[in-house]
Amino acid sequence: MSKQTVNTKPSLEQILPAFGSSFLVRRYNSSCEHNLANWHFHPELELVYVNGGSGKRHIGKHMSYFNDGELILMGANLPHYGFTDRHSGNKSETVIQFKQDFLGPDFFNIPEMGLVKRLLELSKKGLAFNGETKTNVGKKIEALAWTDQYGRLIGLLSILKELAESKEYTVLNADGVAVAVNSKENDRMNLVYNHIRTHFKEHISLEEIADEVSMTVPAFCRYFKKISRKTFTKFVNEFRVVHASKLLAETSMSITEVSFESGFNNFSHFNKSFKEFTGKSPSAYRKEFENIIDQA
Repeated sequence: MSKQTVNTKPSLEQILPAFGSSFLVRRYNSSCEHNLANWHFHPELELVYVNGGSGKRHIGKHMSYFNDGELILMGANLPHYGFTDRHSGNKSETVIQFKQDFLGPDFFNIPEMGLVKRLLELSKKGLAFNGETKTNVGKKIEALAWTDQYGRLIGLLSILKELAESKEYTVLNADGVAVAVNSKENDRMNLVYNHIRTHFKEHISLEEIADEVSMTVPAFCRYFKKISRKTFTKFVNEFRVVHASKLLAETSMSITEVSFESGFNNFSHFNKSFKEFTGKSPSAYRKEFENIIDQA
């Protein structure tokens, strides 16, 4: 991807609710061509339901693979990539975006909203819901697309209450998110992340990536460690592992083939990196995933 192409995609996504609405509800078909391919953020909280399909999560400094749909709640200014594209295989995607004060600065401070306020605070780290919560709330989110404006408001409050009472969730950035969200820093990180997404199957030298953002190697290493809390090499290896987990789950490629297709040119290093990141070996991961499919 050229620098010119990357720079035409802004880091800050502008969100404008429809006339007569204080928040935005959008439903997309399976192509989901709306998604920003770049690392972006916005001051609105975002609730996303992906109906079916599989893909990659990249939220804050968290990366993972999801299967059989997705229900995510992200707080304000939490950087992320889009979740679906033409390869995801999902039936649809519904997105709700709202500012925390869209009902007034003190609405979520009233006693009745105590649980929901806690949910919104926790969402700053990114939340992935599963189980019955994902299924039941997902249906309610999809229904909002066909509801009038008053119904959407009541429906959203009901959805937030159900999410606030659920214990079926995972905090994606458990130790917090150390990603800058000012425009200049996001432009820089956008260049870095897009370079990784384009070239992760190849060797990416520190000199190459530092030159991409017009920095010296030492300055880039300090900068990237400060932003992501990990070295550039570790980050790239984790990105490769997430891609490998997708291939292990969705293809019949041999584990050796998966290793090289994911950018690891050393099979032993692939096994070590995969186990370090996921807690299990590639073969155990594939076997566990196959058991889940068999039981479905």
